[in-house]
Amino acid sequence: MKRSLKVKALSSVAALSLALSMAGCATSGSGTTVADAINATSSASSASTVSQSDSSASTASSVSASDVTEDTHFDEDDLQWDSAKETTVTLADGNTQASGTGADSVSVDGDTVTISAAGTYRLSGSLSDGKVVVAAGEEDVVRIILDNVSITSSTGSAIQIDESNETLLYLEDGTTNSVSDASTYADTADDAANAAIYSMADLTIAGDGSLDVKGNYQDGIVTKDGLVIASGQVTVTAADDGIKGKDYVALLGGKVDVTAADDGIKSTNDEDADRGWLHQYGGDLTVSAGDDGIKAEQLLTLSGGTATVTESNEGIEAATINLSGATVNVTASDDGINASVGSSEDTAQGGGGAMDSAQDAHLNISGGTITVSADGDGLDSNGDISITGGTTVVNGPINGGNGALDSNGDISVDGGVLIAAGSDGMAEGLSDSSKQSGVQASLGNTVDAGVAIHIVDSSGSVVASFVTTKATANVVYSSSDIVDGESYSIYTGGTADVDAGLGTGDITDATKVTTVTAGEFESGMGGGMGGGMGGQGGGPGGN
Repeated sequence: MKRSLKVKALSSVAALSLALSMAGCATSGSGTTVADAINATSSASSASTVSQSDSSASTASSVSASDVTEDTHFDEDDLQWDSAKETTVTLADGNTQASGTGADSVSVDGDTVTISAAGTYRLSGSLSDGKVVVAAGEEDVVRIILDNVSITSSTGSAIQIDESNETLLYLEDGTTNSVSDASTYADTADDAANAAIYSMADLTIAGDGSLDVKGNYQDGIVTKDGLVIASGQVTVTAADDGIKGKDYVALLGGKVDVTAADDGIKSTNDEDADRGWLHQYGGDLTVSAGDDGIKAEQLLTLSGGTATVTESNEGIEAATINLSGATVNVTASDDGINASVGSSEDTAQGGGGAMDSAQDAHLNISGGTITVSADGDGLDSNGDISITGGTTVVNGPINGGNGALDSNGDISVDGGVLIAAGSDGMAEGLSDSSKQSGVQASLGNTVDAGVAIHIVDSSGSVVASFVTTKATANVVYSSSDIVDGESYSIYTGGTADVDAGLGTGDITDATKVTTVTAGEFESGMGGGMGGGMGGQGGGPGGN
């Protein structure tokens, strides 16, 4: 085999990533910490819905609190209460009224409504210029049922949670709710509220109604602790970041649609070892972002549901990224999926080519369907890339300064299907650590978008056909159908049974452009030596 010269980083984050992948379906009523997950061996459970009555707002891929493997504040008890003990709060300009069990814990000052104790509060009505404040005890659990509520503020946040142990925003089934904050805030201190929904405590959003959030000042939804979105139809439009959970963000179900001028949805804790993670277990997440689409400071996992980034600078970013079962679609003007330590700005100068030593960054694909369209690198890791399952389709860059695959460590494929197409100048192949073989072909001339590219074995049978959405000069393909050391021909033209992506095709009237040997990989100028600069890198079966 040809030997890789890349430096591979081994670390606690790599072990953590593997352990969480192994524990991805574990069932634990109290949740497990990240440290617990490191010691996990195997477990599995079937997903169940968050509530007994589902609507179109909650997708079939929703999971319950017991399916969450990480340590969060959320459990099934949060969704259970005695309706007879609800406090009714009817919002109205200049005439908000409270009645029921906890009415004494609701105070009204003008159009600012303050909840000061634990309990369940059913809100209805509207405030054209007001806000709801939660200022309860640090051990109090506050449930707020939004039952056709509209709140607009001209001075700050529409819903502001100053203190509680946990606050639950429950979207009553069939209701439409909306909140909108001010475009300028009266309090602009660094630690002041800056979002339409702002929480200093753990925050949960659940229920089967809808919630429209407009963050006109900066952010849409922010919590300084953890955030769980269990169900509901949540739409966020923000002048800066869309959704932020400092310690973690857990998406269990529902439909979440984010449009943000800066980052779409992210967790921001970069200090605590068990925090700074984002995990989508289920539901439907759609993000359009001016900067990063889906982001976590430490660990990002997409294990179920659908995650779609329609517009972004970098689509998905974290130090460690695990894609293990979700349907993922990413469009990015820079890197599509980027495993890097630190911010995009910090790593921009060292993000490509194996001349840079590998960081403690990891992109792991073990399942799901991943489709990437990127003007920068398609799959990019400042550490290593590992593919062991799923189907990954990369429509990479047109310019020669980036590649469909880019890693400072190994690019290993031990299962699944990979097709990565892009420019020739920085193209990388698979590393010699790969157990599954593949082929890499420089097409000689750029193939236009929409033209079928076929991989054909020595008997003339079409192994795979690919139709790219962008012009292509280099293709890397790996699957269990490729036999190491065998010859494969690459054809362009003919027909394919897909408009874009992988499928089957016919090479009638197609043109053969080259013949390659499975397991032999080369990198373009400036590419990583692990894929073989000038033929020095290798894959399975390399010499």
